[in-house]
Amino acid sequence: MRIAAAQARPCWLDPAATTKKVVALLEQAAARQVELVAFPEAFLSGYPAWLEHTGGARFDDATQKRAYAAYLEAAVELTGPELTLVTEAARDLGVFVYLGTIERDVAVGRGTVFCTLVAIDPHAGIVTAHRKLMPTHEERLVWGIGDGNGLRVHQTGGARVGGLNCWENWMPQARHALYSQGEELHVSVWPGNPRNTADITRFVAREGRVFSLAANGLLGLDDIPADFPLRSALEEAGVTEYCRGGSALAAPDGRWLVEPLAGEETLIVADIDLAEVRAERLTMDPTGHYSRPDVFTVEVDRRRRAASRFTT
Repeated sequence: MRIAAAQARPCWLDPAATTKKVVALLEQAAARQVELVAFPEAFLSGYPAWLEHTGGARFDDATQKRAYAAYLEAAVELTGPELTLVTEAARDLGVFVYLGTIERDVAVGRGTVFCTLVAIDPHAGIVTAHRKLMPTHEERLVWGIGDGNGLRVHQTGGARVGGLNCWENWMPQARHALYSQGEELHVSVWPGNPRNTADITRFVAREGRVFSLAANGLLGLDDIPADFPLRSALEEAGVTEYCRGGSALAAPDGRWLVEPLAGEETLIVADIDLAEVRAERLTMDPTGHYSRPDVFTVEVDRRRRAASRFTT
């Protein structure tokens, strides 16, 4: 199976332009006979990079509120034109897609942004929209808390694949939920930093006896539009690069197939042999012969959460 990580820069807070870039990258991947492509966390259409550097936790700050309003405006809906175009491209090109998205709910939380990993099957369309279970640290200022609805594994290209957003890859229960569905290829998506993927990518590979693909992004000060309310504050902070890549691929025995790559905007393509997964399962299958369901009970609630449930 041939897979790829799209290590790229979004057209930050420009969903239409970022969608065009996603489609162009899918076309490049398909031309190289890639069957699955993973994009970074929140790629469509941007990670909230200003929070860490501009005092994002200042309560009721007028400029922070304007920044959030711009971010909310750039969020996309699952049924909106952006994901419709990506779904059509995936279908036409025959490519399975994991796309990090900033999602705005169409009904429940019109004022809330979710960090959502959208899985798009070339035949079935959007098959899961996994909202990040727990945004990390300052991300909780702008992202809502997700649920277990998207903790699902999909069959594509001969492999069972699952995916998680960024730091939730460190959550043992979330990984276990995917392993227990027979996962063979684990996709982790990140805003972009080699230090984030240097350990966990290989750890997941060895723990789950899976191929572990990490897709990281790039983002710098030059990518932030001049009219963004906190652009001047970012300039004053003196940070020029917020996301530096770090995409990688590890084999089921933990060895690097592609070591974390920093700084380069590129499509990282690799071939994987699923026979390696089967071979490594001889000594370890964390939810099979090396599990103890008689001792440990795991229950996963995959209901989509809502603010209200109406019975009539």
